[in-house]
Amino acid sequence: MPYIPHTEKDIAKILKAAGAQTVDDLLGGLPSSLRLKRPLDLPKGLSEQELKKTLRDIAAGNSTVSGYSSFLGAGAYNHYIPAAVDSLISRSEFYTAYTPYQPEISQGTLQAIFEYQTFVCQLTGMDVSNASLYDGATAVAEAVLMARRLTGRHRILLSSALHPEYRETVETYLKGTADHLTEVAYCAEAGTTLLEAVESMAGDEPACLVIQHPNFFGCLEDVEKLASIIHAKKGLLIVVTNEAVSLGMLKPPGALGADISVGEIRSFGNALSYGGPYLGFLSTKTEFIRQMPGRIIGQTLDKHGNRAFCLTFATREQHIRREKATSNICTNHGLCALAASIHMACLGQTGLKRLAGVNLSKAEYLKKKLLSIKGVRPGFTSPTFNEFTVRLGKDSDTVLRALLEKKIFGGVALNRFYKPLGDYLLVAATEMNSKEDIDLFASELSKAL
Repeated sequence: MPYIPHTEKDIAKILKAAGAQTVDDLLGGLPSSLRLKRPLDLPKGLSEQELKKTLRDIAAGNSTVSGYSSFLGAGAYNHYIPAAVDSLISRSEFYTAYTPYQPEISQGTLQAIFEYQTFVCQLTGMDVSNASLYDGATAVAEAVLMARRLTGRHRILLSSALHPEYRETVETYLKGTADHLTEVAYCAEAGTTLLEAVESMAGDEPACLVIQHPNFFGCLEDVEKLASIIHAKKGLLIVVTNEAVSLGMLKPPGALGADISVGEIRSFGNALSYGGPYLGFLSTKTEFIRQMPGRIIGQTLDKHGNRAFCLTFATREQHIRREKATSNICTNHGLCALAASIHMACLGQTGLKRLAGVNLSKAEYLKKKLLSIKGVRPGFTSPTFNEFTVRLGKDSDTVLRALLEKKIFGGVALNRFYKPLGDYLLVAATEMNSKEDIDLFASELSKAL
């Protein structure tokens, strides 16, 4: 049950019913010895996030099992979700994410999706957004297919620093035409996509180049230079973002030369939940709207001149001739998109910038602590946001097992995806990692090495 304080109107009704003029009059019947003559001895007020952590810490004393601290990332970032999100999405009118075909009875749902599209455009610096996609990986694959339709070309360049599972998904979508798929190497020192490799491997007619920013190693790519290279060859640039909080601090993809901006926006409003559901986004330029997959909600006026919303574009084969369809995407992630929208609305522009700043500062503190350990070196030299790699000088899987015994998820071993990187560890920090968590991680890592 939420705490609902009495309003001035409520208090006035109580006093009237009791025949008292003031609250002091109401309490006048109590003996003076029982009445407190000083302010309550209460601690300083806490934020919602701090209060929940405090209560969880107290509750942990009731069990022999205490919580784990996590520094996992690699596309799955642990962020705090305000209580307002679950409260609002639990309203009965939002229980279903079914496609709102009948606008006359679906204005609330249509407006919610419209607001989501607006937030995505503001985040990415693009003109239009669709109504959401299944997840970041399939969003990338859909963007690649979209680029092929727009250019009439087939050669696809994928950066090796793109999330490995995203690359696998693209390969699955393009099964049968894999000969048109080219992987571009990353710089072993900087950890970013090699510019000269893009130049040499693009050929004369590339459809698109797909990069991730920040990339899978947490490194910031030189997006503008990559855009100039691929645009010189009349190809499109697809920029992938799988940590949406980074867009509170970094320049949006649209301002850096992206033609299509895609990725994962689960960081807002949606819990990790043992692997899903996730929430993909896709936004692009106005001139490409007819080749955008999924559906788009538009704003219009009804016959009375009132603001109204409707399903504007729906490019699934269910709605138009199969050969004209751009995608077989079905019902959008309406509830997930609503949760993301509410979280972004709660943050606002200032709150998002502050959240991004906290994530950056936590990661930089963690990086400083880990690199102070003897034998630990930076994995790559490029700037990062809230995720980065370190070299341990020891098999990373062995180290992670030792940390797990201390109830610490110490990151992701990169040899899972990149065999030569046997001693590389990918770690992330968010607002959910306290200074105490970070200090303990560094201390236990030092012992494990």
